[in-house]
Amino acid sequence: MLKTIKLNSVLIIILIFTQICFGQYTEVINSNRPGVSQSAFSVGKKVLQFEIGPYIINENRSLYPSYDANGHGVDFAVHYGIIREELELNIKGTFQSDKKIYNLTIPVETERANFKQLSIGAKYLIYDPNKNREEKINLYSYHANIGFKLRDLIPAVAVSAGFNYDTKNNPYLSTGVEGLSYTASIITQSNFYGGWVFITNFLMDRISSNQEDFHYILTLTHSFNPKWVVFAEKHGIKSDFYADNLMRFGGGYLLNKNLQLDSSLTLNFKDTPSVFNMNLGVSYRIDRHEDILKINNKSAKSERKRRSRNRKKSKRKKIKNFDER
Repeated sequence: MLKTIKLNSVLIIILIFTQICFGQYTEVINSNRPGVSQSAFSVGKKVLQFEIGPYIINENRSLYPSYDANGHGVDFAVHYGIIREELELNIKGTFQSDKKIYNLTIPVETERANFKQLSIGAKYLIYDPNKNREEKINLYSYHANIGFKLRDLIPAVAVSAGFNYDTKNNPYLSTGVEGLSYTASIITQSNFYGGWVFITNFLMDRISSNQEDFHYILTLTHSFNPKWVVFAEKHGIKSDFYADNLMRFGGGYLLNKNLQLDSSLTLNFKDTPSVFNMNLGVSYRIDRHEDILKINNKSAKSERKRRSRNRKKSKRKKIKNFDER
């Protein structure tokens, strides 16, 4: 199992190493929605951001033991940029409630309700290819300025880590999973010309528990204009308890610089079980970010001396002109 996971990881990393990104804080909200992947960049220092998305879910398993499950839930996240622009703290979770009916000779009905995920952690941007880089403009070629460049293949890279908390006898988890476990991930992000963004997440979840999950998420988004964005996402899950390949599609709309609405569909292509999910979401931030300008003391002193010399020269020139009269 672990050998297969490692092989898949290597292949995926080779395929997706095509990225670039821009600055940390943005003038408009930088939401992780729509989709479930994390972006490489934090929300920005002193920015508090809320993301929430209620959904309805339908699962159907045709093989024995066959069942139908219908219900609803909500996923949520809170992000806060702290200390440095590259660092954020976050709380994430998913709560679901559904009714599961086993299609036996005498149907058996069970009701479930619990957190499918509840975690607290931190994310840190460790590499930004655009940091301290000055873009050189070609005055003779418009196409050279907007065209593809080899450095666009270099991704921004972030890491995240945290803790999960699972209650005892959680019906959505493997037997014996409870209490604290660990989670860690590697994140990359690229912003290409034309409004294209490619994000990848490689995540090990519930480390040290009876249910260690490996997730990989590939997300491609495209913005048609400053207001509208659409996305497609591939989400693979591997563990001894559950495995799946989910596809998500949807879009988002920016109401103002601090508020975004979104909607998405999630489905798969198997029947053990088949999954269909409809999600509506909203992201909102409280923006107290401040731009800090670093002043070079030596440059400031030199500038003051230069101005002082100019004033003295100006005074001597006025006195000389007066004496000549």
